[in-house]
Amino acid sequence: MQKAVVVGAGVAGLASAVRLAVKGYAVTVYEANAYPGGKLSEIVTEGFRFDAGPSLFTMPELVDELFTLAGKDPSAAFQYERLDHLCTYYFADGTRLEAKADIELFAQEAAKQTGVDANAVRKHLKRSRFIYETTAHLFLERSLHKLASYLRMQTLQSILRLQFLGIFTTMDRANQTALGNAKMRQLFNRYATYNGSDPYRAPGILNIIPHLEFSKGAFLPKEGMHAITKAIHRLALNLGVEFQMNSPVQRIVIEQGKVKGVQVHDAFVACDVLVCNMDVVPAYRKLMPEQKQPDKILRQERSSSALIFYWGIKQTFPELDLHNIFFTEDYAKEFETIFKAKRICDDPTVYVNITSKKIAADAPPGMENWFVMINVPANQGQNWDALISEARSAILQKLSKLLGKEIASLIVTEQILDPRSIESRTQSYQGALYGTSSNHRMAAFFRHPNFSNRIQGLYFCGGSVHPGGGIPLALSSAKIVDSLIPMSR
Repeated sequence: MQKAVVVGAGVAGLASAVRLAVKGYAVTVYEANAYPGGKLSEIVTEGFRFDAGPSLFTMPELVDELFTLAGKDPSAAFQYERLDHLCTYYFADGTRLEAKADIELFAQEAAKQTGVDANAVRKHLKRSRFIYETTAHLFLERSLHKLASYLRMQTLQSILRLQFLGIFTTMDRANQTALGNAKMRQLFNRYATYNGSDPYRAPGILNIIPHLEFSKGAFLPKEGMHAITKAIHRLALNLGVEFQMNSPVQRIVIEQGKVKGVQVHDAFVACDVLVCNMDVVPAYRKLMPEQKQPDKILRQERSSSALIFYWGIKQTFPELDLHNIFFTEDYAKEFETIFKAKRICDDPTVYVNITSKKIAADAPPGMENWFVMINVPANQGQNWDALISEARSAILQKLSKLLGKEIASLIVTEQILDPRSIESRTQSYQGALYGTSSNHRMAAFFRHPNFSNRIQGLYFCGGSVHPGGGIPLALSSAKIVDSLIPMSR
């Protein structure tokens, strides 16, 4: 039986461990933290439970598939529900829009609240579906760095349709042209934040993202987002995967262009295959400093990061739902502040996620668990203590005004996650949530591949490599790696 090592127990690392075990490898996962999951972890404090990182779940079939591969019943191990209400949007002028998952209901409500042409909304979501159906087989399911991926009829058909996919315009221009409505343009521009990018620079092909919510569906695990980590971790253990926690890999050992193993706790551990779930920047610079560095990739613009306040609130707000967005008045200014000034906007768009709306045990009776997040730049040495203090005041002022209630006095517990702590806890370079940004029309092709061209037996998964960040893309990266690794001998 051949041996495989996985560096990092993020969701992509966990999925890779499961897939390698199914292929017959003896798998050991080395994780620097005391817990698995990476960003997909949780915080429990004073009777409140918070999902620490990702809060939106799409493409659950990628989790189910792991159980099916292992010969298990997915529904027996992991349950989730499809949301019929995606998000409630609050605009700067007081307009409130409830986004239903049903496209027809959403189009009608959008027309009523914003004045947009309902048919324009329908057509825009139909185009989102077209982009997905035209490109998903290549961008989400296959390596972009293997010639075989391009020698398929389906791929050639997609290339012929490039001019219709928005790759030659920006996301913002595509939304403006399709919708002709300022509020709906802002709403659809928001989807750029799903991979940490700027809609005023990112290509229009990113309008693939709304299809994942509206057509394929948005979901919530019955026990919260952290249940994804727990379910895959349990599956891996049942398959015989060994986990070594509190065990940061010190070095990837490479000899004559081939992976030989890793150094952990100053000891050498041999392996035949290594899958690295660590952000590629620290992976190369810390674990493989003697190897030729892919400098062009490592120097790419980073995605945005996040500033998150975990607030226990001693009151309930019936007007709020699971997902809530409070928009800034000047969206272009916000992204310019993040990506060019490298600061936090003085009027940031605020996202509030409240899982206790669906999972009563996540907060004490009569209270709510607020996950309050704004988009911020990656860490480049800014004065974060000052920026956080200013942002906290701005957020409280905004929420208090729009909800008609002084929020600060309702906070009974608080924890904070910022780019510095994201970087230190998850090894995400500069605290960037999605590795590199997608602020270039060819960004998908510039991400690090899921394998090494120079080092035999070395593979990469996770949000810093193809196809990108976020739960579904991280799980897709593990699936692509699986397609590249042969069965154990």
